[in-house]
Amino acid sequence: MLSAIGDAVHVLPVANALKRAWPATKITWVIQPVPWSMVRDHPAIDDFIVYRRRKGLRAWVGFHELMQVMRTRRFDLVIGLQVYFKAGLITALTPARIKLGFDRARARDAQWLFTTDRIPARGQRHVQDQYFEFLEHLGIDPDPVDWNLEFTPEERRSQTEYFASMERPVCAVVVGTSKVEKNWNPTGYARVLEAVRLQHGLQPVIIGGPSRVEREIAAEITERASVHVINELGDDLRRLMWLVDGASLLISPDTGPLHIARALGTPSVSLFGYTNPRRSGPWQAFEDLIVDGYAEYPGENYPIMPAYRQGMSRISAEDVLAKVALAMTRYVTP
Repeated sequence: MLSAIGDAVHVLPVANALKRAWPATKITWVIQPVPWSMVRDHPAIDDFIVYRRRKGLRAWVGFHELMQVMRTRRFDLVIGLQVYFKAGLITALTPARIKLGFDRARARDAQWLFTTDRIPARGQRHVQDQYFEFLEHLGIDPDPVDWNLEFTPEERRSQTEYFASMERPVCAVVVGTSKVEKNWNPTGYARVLEAVRLQHGLQPVIIGGPSRVEREIAAEITERASVHVINELGDDLRRLMWLVDGASLLISPDTGPLHIARALGTPSVSLFGYTNPRRSGPWQAFEDLIVDGYAEYPGENYPIMPAYRQGMSRISAEDVLAKVALAMTRYVTP
C-alpha cells in the first residue's frame, strides 16, 4: 500500500492481525513518504521500504532505487492491497514465493496479472472489509479490530499544551482534499462554523495539508465567517493526527483525516457526494453522522460500488448542521 493516507489507515488492522496470528513473522511495508510519516513507528511493522516517487522524466529514478532495494530482499508472501498499475508493477518485481491480490473482477489496471494467487470474488464491500478478506483467505481472524495509532511522549506534551491553551473544546474541520470533486463550498463551511461556535460552544480549527487549494478555501472561510476560525494547515501529518485525536468533533469530506479520526475514535460528521459512503465511509462507526450527498434523492438505496457521482452540491448547510447537532447529543461530552 503505497500512497493514500485513508487506505494506509485501513491497512493497520490487517497488519495488527497478521502480527497477532504470526508473531514471529517479519512484516515489511512498501509505502510512500507521506503515509510513512503516519505509521513509521507502528508496533506491528518491522521494516519499511519507502518508495520516493519522482515526477516527469525523473520517475524512473525512484523506481530504480526501489528495485535496487528489492534485489536484496526475499519474501514468502506479498499482499497486494493497492490495485493500480504502479503498485502492480512493484508487486510483479518483488521477489516472493506467493503474491496475493484481489480477484480479477475487483482488480484495476490488470493488477491481477501481477499476482500468483487471488482472494475469491465476493463483490464490492467497504474497503476495510475487502482488506479483511485477505486475512480470511489466510485463515486469520481480524477480530479484535484495532489500529494502534500511538503518539510519542513529545507529541503528547505538544498536544496537551495546545489544547490547554484553548478556551473552548475544539471542532477540527477539513476543507480540502486531493480531488476537487470531493470538496464542499466555503460559504457552507462558514455558516456551519458560525453555528459550531455560537450554538454549540466549540472552537473551529481548520486542519489539513499545505496545498494551494486548501489555503484558498481556508482563507475564504475565515473571511466569510463572523466568528474566529483558527487555521492550522501545514505539512506535519503527525501534528494533524494529534489535533484530530484531541478534538471533540471532526467535520470532513472523504479524505485521510476522516479515516484517521475513525482509527482514533474521534466523532466525525462526514460529507460525501463524490465517493460512495457505503464503500469508503467511517467503518462501522459514526455512520449516523454521514451527510449523504451521494444519494441522488433522499433514502436512495444505492449499491456498494466504486463509482463516482457529482453530489457535493446536493449538501446544504442545514444538512451538515443537523448532523452536528446529532453529534453533540450522542457523542460529544459536554
